[in-house]
Amino acid sequence: MLDLVGLSDKAQAFPSQLSGGQKQRVGIARALAARPNYLLSDEATSALDPETTDSILALLRSINKQLGLTIVLITHELNVVKSICDHAALLSGGKVLESGAISQLLADPQSLLGKALMPDCGLPEAVPNPLLPVAELTFYDTLLASPVLSSLAQQHGVGVTLFGGGVESIAGQRVGRLRVGFQPPTGGVDLSEVMLFLNQRGVKAEWV
Repeated sequence: MLDLVGLSDKAQAFPSQLSGGQKQRVGIARALAARPNYLLSDEATSALDPETTDSILALLRSINKQLGLTIVLITHELNVVKSICDHAALLSGGKVLESGAISQLLADPQSLLGKALMPDCGLPEAVPNPLLPVAELTFYDTLLASPVLSSLAQQHGVGVTLFGGGVESIAGQRVGRLRVGFQPPTGGVDLSEVMLFLNQRGVKAEWV
């Protein structure tokens, strides 16, 4: 058991000789000793520094894979959810407001959890150029290397101005967000066609 939780060299150590992260590992080992069907982790990383948090999350992932054990995490830290969870549920006042697979929640950025889990990517709060129609684009793994915006510019003659964006890994899936401005050609273009073009190619597009 000590080998499993990475404490084989601490078998003879007293509690006062253990760090916060090591004490968490002891707690995990004690829970696993009962051979549970589920492991409940209640705010296991709330008092830990970022490096120790990463090591505990890596341990939980390892336990999940090695033992095939379902792990239920209770946390207020969204970064923990993004890092390790396959499913998530939002609780408030003792009620489940929303739940689902992370992939499904991310596919619906209008959901409460979907919005919370979306990467910030340093998007500007204000629209840099109020004269341009501005949209927020969300895209996923399969589209990261696709020249969607280039295709849009070629097919519709629309100029695209990038205001900010980035990519983040969430539950093993890379998710990207961009904030862009569209400059219609001189003859004009129906911007609803632009949004339809993007949505048909798997890009979630919303006006800002």
